[in-house]
Amino acid sequence: MLAFKALPDTGQPDPEKKAAFLAEHPETVRAMELAKKHPPTSGFADSTFNGLNAFHFTNGSGGSVPVRWSMVPLQPVRAAAKGPIGRNELFETLIDAFDGGPLRWRLVLTIGGPEDPLDDATLPWPDSRRTLDAGVLTLTSVHTEASGNARDINFDPTVLPRGIAVSDDPLLSARSSVYARSFARRTGEPDTKGTVKVTGKHDD
Repeated sequence: MLAFKALPDTGQPDPEKKAAFLAEHPETVRAMELAKKHPPTSGFADSTFNGLNAFHFTNGSGGSVPVRWSMVPLQPVRAAAKGPIGRNELFETLIDAFDGGPLRWRLVLTIGGPEDPLDDATLPWPDSRRTLDAGVLTLTSVHTEASGNARDINFDPTVLPRGIAVSDDPLLSARSSVYARSFARRTGEPDTKGTVKVTGKHDD
């Protein structure tokens, strides 16, 4: 974040700091190249959400396989609008999307092979890997950030149900620590009204 921070006078990152960071972190270069191959969509409703970290899934007989997951939208995918967007535009567009009914995503599990990396989220697995449709996530309404909704939940990727275990990916433990800090700071904030308004049928 520091290496890519925009300078006040140019609005661009310091080229020397950026170059030095990328030279020391080839995994970041790989991740940036992969991201460029997947242009952004119009918003949250038609985006695919990829869980890049690997987990171990174990069945009742003790057999275990590495898995990565994705949430693939069932809504039509549209290209992102050109030019800058407003600060809250992505949230407002998501709220408006419910005018067309519930929003749905397929939960797709990708089964890794013995040679697939489990400790580096920047390395993709081959497209030939077997996938399973594990279900459909359906969103029927959207809520504000009031206490009692997602505001008071710590999304810790290492808190897992029976049969699922973390892999050797170091990002998982890092995410766990960061999310715990985020949760503590978020719940310690005073209750304030957000700038994104949810009204009528969208806020049950």
